[in-house]
Amino acid sequence: MTCPYCNAPDTRVIDSRPASEGGAIRRRRECERCGRRFTTYERAQVEPLMVLKRSGRKETFNPEKLLRGLLLACQKRPVDTEALQRFAYTFEDNVDTAEITSEEIGLQALAFLREQDPVAYIRFASVYREFNSVENFIDEIRRLERRKGKRRAKR
Repeated sequence: MTCPYCNAPDTRVIDSRPASEGGAIRRRRECERCGRRFTTYERAQVEPLMVLKRSGRKETFNPEKLLRGLLLACQKRPVDTEALQRFAYTFEDNVDTAEITSEEIGLQALAFLREQDPVAYIRFASVYREFNSVENFIDEIRRLERRKGKRRAKR
């Protein structure tokens, strides 16, 4: 840390303690050259998760938007609302990059719904994959059934 008084590059920490209810660290420093003391505060800088849309536009990840889509797909289905909320609100914590495509969010949501409820999965897939015919629904249901058959065979 550079000294704010003499611009010396070397300062030393003489005291450190939590500040702002643990949201920051207060550090008391002393300049090696001029001997003056000053205080700094260190906070974690959390960058928001950015979503790259199909159009090329970028927007900040919004868990509410994801949750709305999940709730719509699960409407009148026996799916635990708390599980949906947990998925949506912890989604950002489970992503290890600063940017994600909307396609990847959709794929992860589909994988989650596949485990929760097959009808909710098909509903979400129909919007996400833009089904435009009955055949699209039938093909997706067949893929889902084949997956179930393979899982049963492994047991």
